[in-house]
Amino acid sequence: MADAGAKKSNTNTKGGKKKEVKKETGLGLSKKKDENFGEWYSEVVVHGEMIEYYDISGCYILRPWTMSIWETMQAFFDAEIKKMKVKNTYFPLFVSPGVLEKEKDHVEGFAPEVAWVTKSGKSELEVPIAIRPTSETVMYPYFSKWIRGHRDLPLKLNQWCNVVRWEFSNPTPFIRYREFLWQEGHTAFATQAEADEEVLEILELYRRIYEEYLAIPVVKGKKSELEKFAGGLYTTSVEAFIPNTGRGVQGATSHCLGQNFAKMFGIEFENEKGGKAMVWQNSWAYSTRTIGVMVMVHGDDKGLVLPPKVAATQVIVVPVPYKDTNTKEMFEACLRTVDTLTEAGFRVEADLRDNYGPGWKYSHWEMKGVPLRIEIGPRDLEKKQVRLARRDNSDKLDIPVSNLVEQVKDILDRIQENLFDVAKQKRDASIRVAKTWDEFMEALNQKKMILAPWCDEMEVEEDVKKRTKGEIGAAKSLCTPFEQPELPEGTLCFASGKPAKKWTYWGRSY
Repeated sequence: MADAGAKKSNTNTKGGKKKEVKKETGLGLSKKKDENFGEWYSEVVVHGEMIEYYDISGCYILRPWTMSIWETMQAFFDAEIKKMKVKNTYFPLFVSPGVLEKEKDHVEGFAPEVAWVTKSGKSELEVPIAIRPTSETVMYPYFSKWIRGHRDLPLKLNQWCNVVRWEFSNPTPFIRYREFLWQEGHTAFATQAEADEEVLEILELYRRIYEEYLAIPVVKGKKSELEKFAGGLYTTSVEAFIPNTGRGVQGATSHCLGQNFAKMFGIEFENEKGGKAMVWQNSWAYSTRTIGVMVMVHGDDKGLVLPPKVAATQVIVVPVPYKDTNTKEMFEACLRTVDTLTEAGFRVEADLRDNYGPGWKYSHWEMKGVPLRIEIGPRDLEKKQVRLARRDNSDKLDIPVSNLVEQVKDILDRIQENLFDVAKQKRDASIRVAKTWDEFMEALNQKKMILAPWCDEMEVEEDVKKRTKGEIGAAKSLCTPFEQPELPEGTLCFASGKPAKKWTYWGRSY
């Protein structure tokens, strides 16, 4: 799924390859999801007006259709964290080398991705300045300044911002790119119990974003020691899965950092007994990657399929005139429909353009993934009805105008529910239980999400990566699910033959 521009000449920056991609002028997609997923995805995010390619590889313009979805998720999450007494802040984009390199494991984990500012105009900077890949080292020197006593705790901050992670191959819109939008929460507590509680509280909000808003099933679990956040104590995540590619996606992470960063940055407080203690810290984030996962899971050969809860336009109203039709009366009916539904709280538009026919409009709005289409033709005017057409399953239904609001609400709710149910059925059908190495490899080659008993040893996971390394990437642990199936006594690890300690999901990932 390489970074292919929509324009004929898209020259990458130094180190990238120059690519020439023919611009498609037709309305439909030229690739099918099941036949060439990578090129299908690259087409659908452009033709669906989600992104536009930029002249620097790995950077994309997020168009209004995308930003509306991001703002809907942002409004939900921001309101929820404010209930938890988290306050929004903003820290600078730039990081000094001394601060960035203070936490050894952390900087080693991010070093290949850090972009540096080395010049101002034509002059070399005396000291290069890093651009934040994440903000732990940006924020924590000031935590140590602001936290003095137990009354200063907990400190709960969040920022909505961009981050830059530069060094990678095969950039993919939303999934892997150099500058992306996210929120990052950074909190400090007096006790580990408080930190542990918040980790799971935030993780549940991430589950709700995916399952309740984006209609994508996820697994909540804990990352392995090898896959946890660099410098942290432990990492929890929500993991999605793309059946078409057989790859997992780390959907969002909630980390307990323990006291490691507190020791590095001297974040201590005077407790109630007058003694000195180190704080316990968390960090947690989700990004615009969420939107790419939504496109991958729900999109089809006609284009995007948007869940009603996040769609910028939930309902599109299209007039269907015949020859000698009184279009004035029909257009007025369309606008009345828009007004009625808008007043009822729906996001709705009418497509009254006279230079396109109904068929073209149907295809256009299907490409953009609008959940529900309302068609109004001469017979509908006579019968005082409208025709509803669902994007998710193409079902059509004629309903009386008098019952419009109730029916639209009911059908949008059903679309949201159906998208989740279908996605869960496909995800569940992709899960395989593997108790031996042979079963594991068979499932991996079939592009499955594998649930296997594991001894929980880092060396064994490293060995799994080495043994499965190939052109399409190595397998790794995705997460150990919190909801653990029964592990019968005597069960052995699929990879090492040692006694198994837990069930863990494995697979290739983005």
